[in-house]
Amino acid sequence: MPLVDIGERLRGLTGGAAVAFRLDPREYADQYFAVLSATLRDIGSETDTHTIYVSVTNPAALVWSLAQALDVKQDRISFVDAISHIMMNYRDPLPNASYIESPRMLEDIMLRVEYLLRRNKATRAIVVIDSVNSLAIHNPRDLLSEFFHIMLNNLKSRQVLAIVLSVSEDATSELDQMLSLIVDETIEVGRGGN
Repeated sequence: MPLVDIGERLRGLTGGAAVAFRLDPREYADQYFAVLSATLRDIGSETDTHTIYVSVTNPAALVWSLAQALDVKQDRISFVDAISHIMMNYRDPLPNASYIESPRMLEDIMLRVEYLLRRNKATRAIVVIDSVNSLAIHNPRDLLSEFFHIMLNNLKSRQVLAIVLSVSEDATSELDQMLSLIVDETIEVGRGGN
């Protein structure tokens, strides 16, 4: 999908949809920023919308600095940060972030997302999970598959738009096959197709 069409594509998704964005590792930075911009600025800034960003690859502080560059208001985004502790990047915690000790604490991630959904009574909620690849490094595949199945079904039942980021060169990989079973749609960013 061309980078300029991401925001339009996201606007067309209903609450309760789960979509995976597959980023090309050779163009990761540009594609990541394009997806982040479309998610946080294009649809996340719509009236009465709140985004919960689950950080497993990029620490919440980095994502928040990018969100500020996109003029995202602090009350429009919350973080569940599962990477800062193990990266030893926990000096200045964000007030809108909840920190988890490890990406292996999948149940804690689900509970924090649930808490933030209940606390932020927005009409439209978005949950971004960054990324399935990082979670796969820290967790066995069967446990990860169960986590995504439970998490995404819960979000769908609550009409929450779920966005899962992944990095892959091979659509036939075991990780991509698992992801295809749990999301409604996989969009290849920057490759002109889905």
